[in-house]
Amino acid sequence: MQGEHISTMSEWSLSLHPDIREIPAAIWDTCAGDDNPFVSHAYLQCLEESGSASARTGWLPRHLQLLDPDGQTAAVMPLYLKSHSYGEYVFDHSWARAFDEAGGSYYPKMQVAVPFAPVPGPRLLVRPDHPVPRADIIAALAGGLQQVCAQLELSSAHVTFCSADERSQLEEHGWLGRMGVQFHWHNQDFTTFDDFLGTLASRKRKVLKRERRDANACGLTFRTLQGSAITPDLWDAFYTFYTSTIDRKWGSAYLTPEFFPMLSERLGDRVVLMVAEHDGQPVAGALNLVGGDTLYGRNWGCVGDWPFLHFELCYYRAIDFAIEKGLSRVEAGAQGEHKIQRGYLPAETCSAHWIAHPEFRRAIANFVSQEATALRVEMQELASLSPYRRDGE
Repeated sequence: MQGEHISTMSEWSLSLHPDIREIPAAIWDTCAGDDNPFVSHAYLQCLEESGSASARTGWLPRHLQLLDPDGQTAAVMPLYLKSHSYGEYVFDHSWARAFDEAGGSYYPKMQVAVPFAPVPGPRLLVRPDHPVPRADIIAALAGGLQQVCAQLELSSAHVTFCSADERSQLEEHGWLGRMGVQFHWHNQDFTTFDDFLGTLASRKRKVLKRERRDANACGLTFRTLQGSAITPDLWDAFYTFYTSTIDRKWGSAYLTPEFFPMLSERLGDRVVLMVAEHDGQPVAGALNLVGGDTLYGRNWGCVGDWPFLHFELCYYRAIDFAIEKGLSRVEAGAQGEHKIQRGYLPAETCSAHWIAHPEFRRAIANFVSQEATALRVEMQELASLSPYRRDGE
């Protein structure tokens, strides 16, 4: 099935594609770059081929392609039609309830995002060597998404976990910017984990040492594996860990068993699995992806009860890996104030939202403004909890 032609903006042409394979990987990845694996053609194709991003999960692919007047691709976007707000990590359930109670229909909506991955990165994937200025292409994308909303009679469009620049550029075209908070670890040119520990206040340093000591003293063996070194049996075990964590959190297992081995086959050494074994049997695993200068922590799970295993496998071994590979940052996923005491500090995340209904847009504008004020205060308070040594400590 070929992409559906939606609209023409002056001489720019926009089309939507229900299968990412309709857009050649070389063209997509030229626009996406190779810094963030989550917006790569291979990653998004794995989501679709495995049945993870599908009608079953309420994520209908409608990837956007923008062609210039010469018929050349100027930009692409990972775009989905959504019938719910799950798997996004930028919460708008209260918006949906308010709109529905007022007599509207919030769903379906349009989501420019990476499904099930609260990972900041580019979302408006503009071809870097295109002769038209980037700002003009962004303007065409913003206008195109607004036209799609109108033509398909959708309530809204949402660009989530985008870059700060993308949010600002969309705000210039009437979109509503929204902020969120995550916790990231930053490498200060460390050469060992002990170098990192040396930057912490004495009391905090003792806590981390104790946690690592206890996690490594309960008879577990740890391994860090990449790409083809991750066997099918390990992926089977990891899927059990993944679903057990979902069950405990009352969530939904969006990712299918086929997704994980497909990912390591297609992305190779960019896929990093940290495994804990007991008596030769896997008991826990943490999945990460490597970007240009960042290690992205994704899914984790375990069977059994092991002291501080989550911290060891997801946070400390991620720091070990980043130091060894010379990476600048570890992003360990959404939420979790407990990460602060382990060296992960609050970082702002960004999204942008187009609300078609004028009165509803004004109400949402007030909401995101008040939310941002509260979050800035919260970030200041969270930053004060930093475990890093201050002058005189």
